[in-house]
Amino acid sequence: MELLGKPPDRTAFDARLDALVARNARASGGAMEVLNLIGTQAEGLLDRLPTEVRTRIGAVTERALFHAAEEAHGTRSTLPDLPGWRVRLLTTAMGAAGGMGGLPTALAELPVTVTVLLRAIQDVAADHGFDPSEPGVRFDSIEVFGSAGPLASDDGANLGLIGTRVTLTGAALRALIARVAPRLATVLGQKLAAQTVPVLGAAAGAAANYAYTRYYQDMAQVHFGLRRLAIDADRDMGEMVALFRERAGEGRVTQG
Repeated sequence: MELLGKPPDRTAFDARLDALVARNARASGGAMEVLNLIGTQAEGLLDRLPTEVRTRIGAVTERALFHAAEEAHGTRSTLPDLPGWRVRLLTTAMGAAGGMGGLPTALAELPVTVTVLLRAIQDVAADHGFDPSEPGVRFDSIEVFGSAGPLASDDGANLGLIGTRVTLTGAALRALIARVAPRLATVLGQKLAAQTVPVLGAAAGAAANYAYTRYYQDMAQVHFGLRRLAIDADRDMGEMVALFRERAGEGRVTQG
């Protein structure tokens, strides 16, 4: 779905781009800060998981993404879009519930959380005027899970998907998820490990879910916000990504 309107003037264009740069800059830091507050460096959390779980987390993540790809989109016909804060409240409660029973309940909660997160990403796409029922937008929503933002070296190609004609075949979906799953598996492995922290499992699960929900909402805002700005300003997406990186390198960001 395209929104037509008056192109932004230079001041408005710069303000919107700076706001996206600022959101991208603060997204990762917030998630890591929350995990560090739990008491362990993020890189060490995975060591808490049993070896069998660590070896299976990739396959578990792929299955969760396949389930979410259908379920999240299906809920759009029955459930209204939720404000971002309500989604964070929901996933925080889910993380707490998952952490109360340790690893078994955390594993059971994982696919549900992935589905809610994907739905939240689709909600952001809709907020920016994109139709989540369109295959290209659905693909891009999944890609947000594997995105480190427009500053990542391979994201220029990823950000080029919306607007192309994509057939959402089973093979195409599997190929996309196979590429996205490894990064998401690392994130989910850290979350599962946080939920196994003795005594603090429920609190750790709630904190981790809140942090990652906020992170993926921010990444979706950057991803689809940059798309919308390119359309509104009638600029090439590749040019927009290059300008985004240049602006971030200069440190010209709007705080807040």
